[in-house]
Amino acid sequence: MTKWTPTHEAPEPLEGPVVPTVVGGTILWFVLFLVQLPFYGWFDDHGHTWWVWTCLAGAGLGLIGIWYVRGRDAAIKRDAAAQGSPDARTDRPTA
Repeated sequence: MTKWTPTHEAPEPLEGPVVPTVVGGTILWFVLFLVQLPFYGWFDDHGHTWWVWTCLAGAGLGLIGIWYVRGRDAAIKRDAAAQGSPDARTDRPTA
């Protein structure tokens, strides 16, 4: 049996508004946590308290994600500026 090898090059990765996407997701997780908090007793009675804590964990991990993607975005912009690229002033780097 032979190993399969691709016959074409992989496409360039897509870059988008990563920082706003992660911030939006983090806010969504935190809002879901706050919405479920008044119903904690119901969740506890039915054995679903993990729903509440999952939302809080999503918000906490989102804060780490915000820190990470902001640093990544700043590093990409620094690299583009160091290479003298005209795209250094844009929000999205070219691949």
